[in-house]
Amino acid sequence: MAKADKVEAVAEIADRFRNSSAAVVTEYSGLTVSQLTTLRRALGTGTTYRVAKNTLVKRAAEKAEVEGLDDLFLGPTAIAFVEGEPVDAAKALREFAKEHKGLVIKGGYMDGRPLTVDEVDKIADLDSREVLLAKLAGAMKGNLSKAAGLFAAPTTKAARLVAALQDKKASAEQAAPAES
Repeated sequence: MAKADKVEAVAEIADRFRNSSAAVVTEYSGLTVSQLTTLRRALGTGTTYRVAKNTLVKRAAEKAEVEGLDDLFLGPTAIAFVEGEPVDAAKALREFAKEHKGLVIKGGYMDGRPLTVDEVDKIADLDSREVLLAKLAGAMKGNLSKAAGLFAAPTTKAARLVAALQDKKASAEQAAPAES
């Protein structure tokens, strides 16, 4: 690789680190090109899977002020740069790693700090943003229904009381002429 190409690659990787919501570092030894293509498709459009030399990735991470990942850059390294939802990318990587033993998740980086393999797995265990929003909307709807019931209860009780009083008055009026 020519020096200009290396400088360009470092700049691109550094930009990806800066612009990504998360990055997951993997080892891909033993995977074929078609398997890597399948993985890229599984990750979707919001995630870029980039194979890179460790020395270039280390320089790019340093340039992007990403710290704590140097220990992960050993062996054949590829990084999934997540621009969208980290949960979806972590799930896709974990599922692919279950089926293809050549893919090993080494760790990651999110919210300005490095992630361990366990933390990446915990992210993969989370529900996606859409599911969490749906659950939140359902919980809010349930609480609003309860609140509406509570607010309507005094009115309903008052209406029942008025109806009962009218019935009592009507039955009293019917009983009064019969006594005379």
